[in-house]
Amino acid sequence: MARLPRLSLPGYPHHVILRGNNRQAIFACPADYQTLLDLVEEHARKSGIAVHAYVLMSNHFHLLVTPESADSLPRMMQAVGRRYVRYFNDSQGRSGTLWEGRYRSTPIQTEPYLLACMAYIDLNPVRAGLVAEARDYPWSSHGHYIGLRSDRLITPHPLFWALRNTPFAREAAYAEMVRIGVSDGQRVALTESALGGWALGDVDFLADLQKRTDRRLVQTRVGRPPRKPRIV
Repeated sequence: MARLPRLSLPGYPHHVILRGNNRQAIFACPADYQTLLDLVEEHARKSGIAVHAYVLMSNHFHLLVTPESADSLPRMMQAVGRRYVRYFNDSQGRSGTLWEGRYRSTPIQTEPYLLACMAYIDLNPVRAGLVAEARDYPWSSHGHYIGLRSDRLITPHPLFWALRNTPFAREAAYAEMVRIGVSDGQRVALTESALGGWALGDVDFLADLQKRTDRRLVQTRVGRPPRKPRIV
């Protein structure tokens, strides 16, 4: 079966995942993490991408972004992917591929999924057993949102600004939201939609989205179509 083209729709938040080939490590030292962040910042600016959240794990990374044009996201990811592989191969004295094929991404409905996706991204290191709390992990945007540091890569989404009226109240509200975590259903939906490339949202959201693309947005059932009843 032909591979479906990735969805990249301007003005919608997209959850993006890129994994190391065969689950191999894509970072060898702290400088590697910082290099990737610098590349994302550089090419997000050049490509017209607002980066709302990120986490860099040992063998993959997640982004939550909003592109301003249909080619913004593929342009950024192609540039970041190629330049980071060149940097990493040179620094490690290696050659060949680093990534597990293409990046995965999908647009998500702002309500109820955007803030849930941010929390899901922040909690990756906790789920992996790397830290006890999201605030303890240095390679995510969580520290920016709870006031531990200012991250110039980040452009907060309007939904984050709407959490509370003051910076301190917003930071506290967001920290509490991450502490509570996401439901198992939301976690599975966010993971499977991004890896499968299927848009995530309710019926009305998907119907509106379908008007903007010819590409199929949801997965069809596998198997034979149901039989038509026989007329006897």
